[in-house]
Amino acid sequence: MTSDFCIAVHAVVYLDHKGCSLSSEQLADNICTNAARVRKVMAKLKAAGLIETKEGIEGGYSFTGTASGTTLAVIACALDVRFAEMNWFSGDPDKDCLVSSGMAGAMESLTAELDSSCMKLLEKKTIADIENQLFENKGDRHGKV
Repeated sequence: MTSDFCIAVHAVVYLDHKGCSLSSEQLADNICTNAARVRKVMAKLKAAGLIETKEGIEGGYSFTGTASGTTLAVIACALDVRFAEMNWFSGDPDKDCLVSSGMAGAMESLTAELDSSCMKLLEKKTIADIENQLFENKGDRHGKV
């Protein structure tokens, strides 16, 4: 998994919290990353219809959904995130050994199952859940930043 998922969730929660359009610079400042990186992630969210953009002085990004109706799985799908993946598998499918020739397939199956489990969990978690966790016992959720 890359940090794009974290950036996207952070941005959507902050946009919902603020309830207005924010520039990539404003988002980047709150996320603690650079604006170019935010724009790259936001482009994927826009393509998925999760945010909209507006040009001009009052422009920026705004969240188009609802906090309770937007699952983290939707965000993950918009970014094409894989939560469990391996860059290298041991063994050699051409070896005359069941362990060596089958290990890559077994590990690939395991990572697919782990990824599927993560997505099932994220289907149950919403932006509102994240906000509730952040603002629990903190009073008005639209109060202090």
